[in-house]
Amino acid sequence: MNVEPTAPPRLRRAVFLDRDDTLVADVPYLTDPAGLRLLPGAARALVELRRAGFALALATNQSAVGRGLLSEAGLRAIHDELERLLAAEGAALDAIYHCPHAPDGPEAEHPDRKPRPGMLLRAAEELGLDLSRSWMVGDRISDVLAGLGAGCRGVLVGANAALDQLPTPVDAGRAFAAADLAAAAALILDDLETP
Repeated sequence: MNVEPTAPPRLRRAVFLDRDDTLVADVPYLTDPAGLRLLPGAARALVELRRAGFALALATNQSAVGRGLLSEAGLRAIHDELERLLAAEGAALDAIYHCPHAPDGPEAEHPDRKPRPGMLLRAAEELGLDLSRSWMVGDRISDVLAGLGAGCRGVLVGANAALDQLPTPVDAGRAFAAADLAAAAALILDDLETP
């Protein structure tokens, strides 16, 4: 009996998202779910990315926890509200990853704290993701660096996004700038159509 070998399952591509000032309005040390506000066009961008086959994972530094300003339970309540707001607009995340450590605390160099890629690497393992076909979108250079460190491409978003802030030159086609998440999604989706 001849048995043909089966191909290994194809890993999914993903878009990793920073939270504050990328997906929701930035509120320094947000501690109350009532303060969450989706940015204009953000939920629609997620819907379009999901329709194109991307897994969607939040990867966010949340030092308010490490600073004692917010408990893990409080952060869960904020992220529950985020998921509710997204669902109301027909959008959803596949997973939420956070790093609670403060940049000036004893865990400042934790592998999950962006710009280190730990959250993305863990997500790839847990969700079956192909990092080489994935993207990281965020409003800080540390977001782009986390993506590049994980083997993804990165998009820096914001009105003043400038890639010259990167500490070293990046290979062409690896890092981009866009006005907001909607523009980043358009860039990512255009890339899918490029032969």
